[in-house]
Amino acid sequence: MYLDLALIAGGVLIFSIVAGRVNRSWVTGPIVFIVFGFLIGPLGLGLLSMDVKAGTLKFMAELTLALVLFIDAAGADLKVLRRESAIPIRMLLIGLPLTLLLGFGTGVLLFDEFSLIEVAILATLLAPTDAALGQEVVKNKSVPANLRQGLNAESGLNDGICVPILFVFLALASSAAGHGSGEHGGGNYPALTLLAEELGIGLLVGVVLVTLTVYALRYAGRQDWLTPTWVQLPVVALSISCFATAQYVGGSGFIAAFCGGLLFGHLMGDKKEELLHSAEGTGDTFALITWVLFGAAVVGRAIQHLSWSIVVYTILSLTAIRMVPIFLSLLGSGVSTEGKWFLGWFGPRGLASIVFAVIVINANLPHGETITTVVALTVVMSIVLHGISAKPWANNWKKSNV
Repeated sequence: MYLDLALIAGGVLIFSIVAGRVNRSWVTGPIVFIVFGFLIGPLGLGLLSMDVKAGTLKFMAELTLALVLFIDAAGADLKVLRRESAIPIRMLLIGLPLTLLLGFGTGVLLFDEFSLIEVAILATLLAPTDAALGQEVVKNKSVPANLRQGLNAESGLNDGICVPILFVFLALASSAAGHGSGEHGGGNYPALTLLAEELGIGLLVGVVLVTLTVYALRYAGRQDWLTPTWVQLPVVALSISCFATAQYVGGSGFIAAFCGGLLFGHLMGDKKEELLHSAEGTGDTFALITWVLFGAAVVGRAIQHLSWSIVVYTILSLTAIRMVPIFLSLLGSGVSTEGKWFLGWFGPRGLASIVFAVIVINANLPHGETITTVVALTVVMSIVLHGISAKPWANNWKKSNV
């Protein structure tokens, strides 16, 4: 355990020293940490002892996603989103369902050994995009503002939308297998009953905890109780509290974190920036540690199970399955042809897919190993391909295209 801790902490320490230099290259933090995790993992030097089913990996991945969901949702600029809502709304309400359907249809053709529910789970795992991995594009002023805001809003919200969809399919898979849903305690409840409970309880927990916290923060601010040191912690503590409390009482912690984040951002208004900025560093650190564990425990294991169908699905997931639905969703929106392909291509898969995959691993599906392999390969290829292409395409963008 201490060697694992020393390796991971040492990796984070070294990266924090050279992060600025890395950011000026095509290499990204996730690329560095996945490679690092693979090198110290079982297929590398064998220094990291953690395996794919380790409780620590699942626990770390869940906390990371809860924190990222809360921060992304709280940071969403709802005023800008309403003003520039056409692109993200089309991408979320038309593009995302079409992506799920196309991913499902492709999976049926390529994985005939899967049940229909397993194919639906696979499509859901790879539908959400990673806001953090798309920051190189989102922050590049060469890209038109409406496209940048559209990508940021879509990637910040689609993982929260996919959470209940995934739980529906996992509940259906659990019912089909004749057993409960594990940690969520489904028993023999119908899948929709389980979903309603998880959504309802998760929403209630998020609303109650965030409302109480916001009023407490406002009162503390008026009394001058907040200090520069401790003001860095409320968002981190609140997001984890939403997640853990909802999980404990039988709800969805991810729904609590996502809905709580939206409410927090709305209630705090302009005062949220300082609180969120302080929490983002913690979220980034959690994410980097998750990338190390992913590289060591999942990527190395997945390499041993590659097949032609997995490779083909991965390629299609990063291209046609994502790009065609986004292109179709933006017809008539005024976005140029290049703009439509641009938005379709920059849908990097990352943290949400990883955490969802870890959840699926622990659900013990008949073909869970293959599903995890598809996700692992897709995420790795996405990190490399999107990392390489982000700066060149963004820097060469012609503003007259939109």
